[in-house]
Amino acid sequence: MNPLQPEIHPLAPFLPPNARLLLLGSFPPPRKRWSMDFFYPNYTNDMWRIFGLIFFDDKDHFVDIEKKKFCKDNIEQFLREKAIAVSDTVAVANRLNGNASDLTLEVVEPLNLAGILDQIPRCHTLVTTGQKATDTLLSITGSPAPEIGGFVDFLYHNRRLRLYRMPSTSRAYPKPLTDKAKIYRTIFQNFEQ
Repeated sequence: MNPLQPEIHPLAPFLPPNARLLLLGSFPPPRKRWSMDFFYPNYTNDMWRIFGLIFFDDKDHFVDIEKKKFCKDNIEQFLREKAIAVSDTVAVANRLNGNASDLTLEVVEPLNLAGILDQIPRCHTLVTTGQKATDTLLSITGSPAPEIGGFVDFLYHNRRLRLYRMPSTSRAYPKPLTDKAKIYRTIFQNFEQ
């Protein structure tokens, strides 16, 4: 039996200096599932379709349908304009089954959240996108857990923060895209830019 090889997160956090919101997933899928070199790269993941619906009333706004990939440059430009940073809560992981499932993802080392926040001093809102991301973040911050679709305010690293807990954008999470978008929309209804 071969011992597990810990996998180091392959992407640097995306941290626009003006970021007010930090979007946090868990860990990217294996590279063979990527449609771009950026966060939420799996073409079947709904994150960028949700953002398309919320901000442009078009689920395919960030999608190149013909090539079956996401439009990374458009996503990055949009995130900079909206002051949104993106990272994951897991820095090093073991894939116990070798797939993208959070259920079999073992956290070896969590994100250095304090170090990330130091780089985005205006950030006041954190958003976790799924159970593994939420559990990992709570283990770092000691924050109470919000309900799915809800938020809690807490103090961490000498900063008052608001944490939103959102449903997973994976298709494995059985909720229609429009229902997920409706829940995610609540973040931006209350978001101070």
